[in-house]
Amino acid sequence: MLKQMLVRPTLCIPASYYKVQTFDLTAVGGFGHLVAFLRLYARHAHQQQLYVRAMAAPLKCLVNDDDRYQKSFQLFLDRSSEHLCMKDFIHNMLPDILASVGNGKSRLNVIGVGSGAGTIDLEMLSQLRLKHPQALVDNEVVEPSSQQLHNYRVMVGQKPDLDYITFTWNKMTASEFEEQWRQKNMTKKADFIHMIQMLYYVKDPGATINFFQSLLDKNGKLLIILVSGESGWGKLWEAYRSQLCNTEISQCVTTADIKSLLDARKVPYKSYELPSHMDITECFTEGDHTGELLLDFLTEVLDFSKTASPELKDGVLRLLRDPQCSVEKEGRVLFNNNLGVIVLDALS
Repeated sequence: MLKQMLVRPTLCIPASYYKVQTFDLTAVGGFGHLVAFLRLYARHAHQQQLYVRAMAAPLKCLVNDDDRYQKSFQLFLDRSSEHLCMKDFIHNMLPDILASVGNGKSRLNVIGVGSGAGTIDLEMLSQLRLKHPQALVDNEVVEPSSQQLHNYRVMVGQKPDLDYITFTWNKMTASEFEEQWRQKNMTKKADFIHMIQMLYYVKDPGATINFFQSLLDKNGKLLIILVSGESGWGKLWEAYRSQLCNTEISQCVTTADIKSLLDARKVPYKSYELPSHMDITECFTEGDHTGELLLDFLTEVLDFSKTASPELKDGVLRLLRDPQCSVEKEGRVLFNNNLGVIVLDALS
């Protein structure tokens, strides 16, 4: 006698691939053995369901824990050449970009979106000052982190040569700033807007770019800095985007994605590549606190080492050490942290 039973061959195959398989019940060895077989199968299926539920628990995004995020971010800055390559760009390339903004105005309007602790903001403002020494500056700072905003304000208070700048402090996200701007029906235009390493944290990067580009005055510039599509980040997200990216909170977006979006809309832009690296050697030492913080930052997952499945963790670590993501030099593993810069003009 033949019966049919619905069986899922492996846990990783979706339900749409379930197959009907046949079993010869005469081979089971009688009714009593059949009952024992079915009980064993039911127990196994229940264990599978418990396992699936455990594995299906979503990984928590790092930005949900601001204290741990700030610690991992600071470690990232300490271990990478990111700020060095940005400063090199700011001192050598940005002056020519800023030369034409303002069109001779006596007051320039600047908006920093996701300004962090302000280190890079002040570097850019100093270059703006060199190009437009007579102009006063209204600087809107948009930053959701209380700690970063506090650090920025403290640093400003310690610099006596910033009296030409009026700072407006906005503790809010980019989307909250946009909503507030629209509610107030603001008509103010900006001469320079910068969005550095922040488009990961908006729901719709394209819409965010459109909004801020619409705020540019004639000859205004919008500066975007993100990781390069050719960086290790790009390779990591290409392989594990679906597992690592919580699109409600963060986006795995690179300059390659933004360029594709702008190309599709036929929006002109200029782009630059900034070589950078990050030392991630400790990531490969089990239980190393520094390595765990770096892994959290790399994956944007809170307590990645403890909460990711063994398969996901092993896969990520293998890829991070792969030559397409990192190089090994003098016993250290250096992750490709290359950045991309995109510069947009005012909408015509």
